[in-house]
Amino acid sequence: MFTGIIEAIGEIVAVTPKSGDISLHVRTGKLDLADVALGDSIATNGVCLTVMELPGDGYRADVSRESLSLTTIGHWRPGTPVNLEKALLPTTRLGGHIVSGHVDGIGEVVSRKPDARSERFTLRAPAELAKYIAHKGSITVDGTSLTVNKVDGCEFELNIVPHTLAETIMGSYQAGSLVNLEVDVLARYLERLLQGNPAAASGGITESFLTEHGFNK
Repeated sequence: MFTGIIEAIGEIVAVTPKSGDISLHVRTGKLDLADVALGDSIATNGVCLTVMELPGDGYRADVSRESLSLTTIGHWRPGTPVNLEKALLPTTRLGGHIVSGHVDGIGEVVSRKPDARSERFTLRAPAELAKYIAHKGSITVDGTSLTVNKVDGCEFELNIVPHTLAETIMGSYQAGSLVNLEVDVLARYLERLLQGNPAAASGGITESFLTEHGFNK
């Protein structure tokens, strides 16, 4: 698990095809790897990757076909900058929100414009994810925990302060940039609970259920 608070900007060193999927070599920059061991997780542009090797300047990780199909990793090349965050500890301050590192889909930057010292970004989410994005709710964009300022159909707006622009790769975003999106996990679990038990004769929360239990007056 992660918080969505980016610790460093890294760089892709190599993308190596391996029997249908790939291996990544990521240079980690200022990220402290002293407490990282093989098998640990590092969120890389929001994708939870398992450390397979520690070559000294960063780490190597394998990427499955599933991850390639749902994320922007297929577009990464040597030199691509990436947001990095180590997995949280029990003592970690939860400065962002609960982030799993399981990317739900790819979004696109629609526009960017200055707003005093901040920047306002409009992004477009895939239609199947839009229902999970709420006004003043949380969303993870390339691993960064952000607050949604406005929602209009599949598009949503973010206000990005100077610190976030400087400490993440968001400063490089332009119209057309592709980004990894992870919606708030609470929204997904709530949806599943409302669906009820699919094995039951009648599952889900219905109007009659709410009336029977005193929620409708």
